[in-house]
Amino acid sequence: MLTQTVEYALRTVACLGQAYPDARTTPQIAEVTRVPRAYLSKVLQALVRGGIVKSQRGVGGGVQLLKTPEQLTILEVVNAVDPIQRIRTCPLGLAAHGVHLCPLHFRLDAAMASVEKAFAGTTLAEVLSEPTASVPLCPFPSVKPKRGKKEAV
Repeated sequence: MLTQTVEYALRTVACLGQAYPDARTTPQIAEVTRVPRAYLSKVLQALVRGGIVKSQRGVGGGVQLLKTPEQLTILEVVNAVDPIQRIRTCPLGLAAHGVHLCPLHFRLDAAMASVEKAFAGTTLAEVLSEPTASVPLCPFPSVKPKRGKKEAV
C-alpha cells in the first residue's frame, strides 16, 4: 500500500527525529536507515521540497528537521514524497458514476481516508517514544570524514 519511497522517507525522518535538533550527514543517515545513498538523495530532495527537512552543504552542514518531532505528522512526511491518492471520481471514467463511486471504489476510498486520518493524528515524536522491544533504527555510527576530503551532505 505504501511505496518504497514512503518507507525510506519515514526511516529518514525517524533517524533525524532521534537526532533532533542536530543535523546528520547523508552517509550517516544512509548507514542508520539502510537506504541506498543514491535513493536517499532523491528522498532527501523530496523532503526538502516538501518543507520537512533542510539541507546545508559543507563543513558543519547536514540534514535536519524543520519542525520538532512533536509538530511533524506522519501524513506530512508521506505527502511530501508520495501523497495518498484518494478516489474522488470514478477511476474507470464512467460518466454515469462521476463523483458517485461504486461500492468497491467507495470502500477503497474509505480505507485511504482511514489511513490518512491515522497518519494525520500521529506525530513523529509519538512513533519514536512508543514503548517497544524493537528499536526502530540502529544507533548512530561514528562516521568520520577522511583527511583532506569534505564529507558529502
